[in-house]
Amino acid sequence: MTSFSSDRWSLSGVSRRRLLLAGAAGSLVLVSGVVPVFAAGKKPKVGLVMKSLANEFFKQMQAGAEKYAEENKDKFDFKAVGMKDERDFASQVDAVENFVTQKYDIIVVAPADSKAMVTPLAKAVKAGVAVINIDVELDKDAKKKAGIDLAFFGPDNREGALLAGNALAKELGEGGKVVILEGNPEADNAQQRKKGFDDAVAAGKLQLLDSKTAHWETEEANTLMTNFLTKHNDIQGVMAANDSMALGVVKALDSAGLAGKIKVVGFDNIPAVQPLIKAGKMLATVEQYGAQMAAMGIEYGLRQMAGETFTGWVKTDIKLITAADL
Repeated sequence: MTSFSSDRWSLSGVSRRRLLLAGAAGSLVLVSGVVPVFAAGKKPKVGLVMKSLANEFFKQMQAGAEKYAEENKDKFDFKAVGMKDERDFASQVDAVENFVTQKYDIIVVAPADSKAMVTPLAKAVKAGVAVINIDVELDKDAKKKAGIDLAFFGPDNREGALLAGNALAKELGEGGKVVILEGNPEADNAQQRKKGFDDAVAAGKLQLLDSKTAHWETEEANTLMTNFLTKHNDIQGVMAANDSMALGVVKALDSAGLAGKIKVVGFDNIPAVQPLIKAGKMLATVEQYGAQMAAMGIEYGLRQMAGETFTGWVKTDIKLITAADL
């Protein structure tokens, strides 16, 4: 059995050389020629189940996975599906069930609900499907209750949020007044990012005025931030748990004539926030290399089919992004 530790990127017994950081922007590149070869005439079917494709992060994830699949089209067949919005849990359940019915060999999934997705994924495992959990960790207790042991391939969301929160705390100084826009409360990454922001509030001795969910959505974040501005006339900083919500925050600040005056941090480093960071309308975001994460998930699914067994957590890279990095 190949095991992961909570403080290392690489697999025990698996070389790190296939995963590296490269390029001027520090993009993570999957360097692999190690795609298992299966019996002649037998190409595995790989399905990728993502969250909302209205979120640029998952559009990037899909593009990265499709590029990897095209480069290895002689090795496996591939299909990607996403949800219409971040709370469309039923679509993820249906996608998993459809992949099982269609006899897919591998399902790579970024679950929208860390508990609710365990049951359909457990059924997939018991049907002989190799399931790879990326991006958002499935609930440990729910997995145990369902009798499955799935490895988690993804970032340290708490640490990433702490990086962004610390950047904001440094900018504002002690006593800075901030609000938090949380992600979908059913998702483990939202819970972890909230904890990371809370850690930054405590460490930086900031004043937390308010904290509510906008469910990862841009327009909901716009409305919530508008309400925050009405309720609190002394906000100095905003911590948004993803960049889609940060876009909504900046939209609200633009309307109020406060863009650039109230400092904003986000998470994901989607292309749409990069001009905002350059223009000073956002202070920072966190890169978590979603496109490469999906490609890695596919590869480890193929390795699992070839006989390897994985458990625990492999941490994928994160990086604070400021104007100096763009």
